[in-house]
Amino acid sequence: MAKVIGADSEVVLHFDLKLEDGSAADSTRVNNKPAKLKIGDGSLTENFEACLLGMHEGEKKAFTLAPEDAFGMPNPDNIHHMDRSRFTADAPPKEGMIIAFSQPGGAEIPGIVRAVAGDSVTVDFNHPLAGHRVVFDVEIVQIN
Repeated sequence: MAKVIGADSEVVLHFDLKLEDGSAADSTRVNNKPAKLKIGDGSLTENFEACLLGMHEGEKKAFTLAPEDAFGMPNPDNIHHMDRSRFTADAPPKEGMIIAFSQPGGAEIPGIVRAVAGDSVTVDFNHPLAGHRVVFDVEIVQIN
């Protein structure tokens, strides 16, 4: 009998994450390294997990998720204005740049530079896919 994804399954899968216009956002196929996750461990949102439940080994499916079911809507509280002095001279901030910022405790969080005006740099810490409908194209490789 084919294995089916359930509440405690460990799943090995390939996925392509695309925007509605077809532009690729993320893919495990680029390096041919499938992702491994455990349902319920928090690595995927509940909505992504709900899409996977009931799928079996070898199955392929594509799901279109609204922003609130995928990466959420952009939160204005995640946009920060920083002083240019916080950036190094050898890596001056430029619009569109993604920079990793250290948080208290040592974890790093990526931020996208949205604007540079005088000594003020606007950095957006929202997920780059926040506010976008995404297409989640998945192939189940193995279920444990």
